[in-house]
Amino acid sequence: MNLHEYQAKSLLQLYGLPTPNGIVANSPETARNAAEKIDSNAWVIKAQIHAGGRGKAGGVKLVKSVAEVVETAAVLLGKQLITYQNAPDGQMVSQVLIEETLPIARELYLSMLVDRSLERVVVVASSAGGMDIEEIAANHPEQILQEVCDPLNGLVDFQARNLAFKLGLSSEQIAAFSKLLKGLYKLFKENDLSLLEINPLIVTADGKLVALDCKMSVDDNALYRQKDLSAQRDWSQEDAKEAVAHEAGLNYIALNGNIGCMVNGAGLAMATMDLIKLHGGMPANFLDVGGGASAETVTKAFKIILADGNVKAILVNIFGGIMRCDIIATGIIAAVKEVGMLIPVVVRLEGTNVDLGKQMLRESGLNIISAENLTDAAKQAVMSVD
Repeated sequence: MNLHEYQAKSLLQLYGLPTPNGIVANSPETARNAAEKIDSNAWVIKAQIHAGGRGKAGGVKLVKSVAEVVETAAVLLGKQLITYQNAPDGQMVSQVLIEETLPIARELYLSMLVDRSLERVVVVASSAGGMDIEEIAANHPEQILQEVCDPLNGLVDFQARNLAFKLGLSSEQIAAFSKLLKGLYKLFKENDLSLLEINPLIVTADGKLVALDCKMSVDDNALYRQKDLSAQRDWSQEDAKEAVAHEAGLNYIALNGNIGCMVNGAGLAMATMDLIKLHGGMPANFLDVGGGASAETVTKAFKIILADGNVKAILVNIFGGIMRCDIIATGIIAAVKEVGMLIPVVVRLEGTNVDLGKQMLRESGLNIISAENLTDAAKQAVMSVD
């Protein structure tokens, strides 16, 4: 789950970590009030969306009068902001963050993330702040610094000092950097984050360290114990179909293809999408309906898939382990009838009573294609949209 920048900075402030003075606004009038409360000669206005690249897309503006604050807020609010991370649809700007400007002497990059291969929290830092970290890693890998945190000891002082030395910080700034880094690690662990990124972490003209921009992602699997953070989730920033699927207890991720996928089991779903790609097709989604898929679950899944106007065919790949194939077939037939399916539905069944299930599908009189195996199902689905 992603947090907005203003939410992430509120969490930083809660841990006593330095950020610019800022106020979030949801209308031109509240933007005016915010600017008048912030003692600054100029203001930065930042569109609040869950995507990077806002600056290049026109979502971050520097203005020098309250009138410009109001004008810029009016332009941004309600706009569908498209960046390289959320193209082609973009995301709606419902809030803007109004912040003071600070004199910047240096820009650094700092992040914490979970390295799944190492099974550790890793701190990543670079002296090339303010740039895309992917670009730095590709063109100047020597500028990427890392420290791996021990699960028991956490981030220790010498690791923080080591990074500070390599970043070229002054002796006065090393203590401040170490304090900041250890505070970030505490925040990361206590809030079950999967990513914390500060880009840039600035050194001001008077030598202070300030988190100028911040991204945070919370581990979805830990939201049950992070009630306050979970309550801050902004569903307007997520695909509407994914929000509906979440409410229905389905694992759904929207993609850009035209073949809808309904599968029970995450691994089987990945294999299904791979086979569609192998045979020249493009999956429209990842959808795991779970091992005990009922007729009601299948109906909900069909409706979610069909909410995507790009879908031209649906591939259903079910392994009847927990539930018999004839019961699954009954559910698919009932769901297709209820939804009023007009596009082809290719079904691959395997498991207990598979022959009976396939027979029921063939004799349903509906636009359902019963496939012999998974490869056949993928080929049939691709052929049906060509």
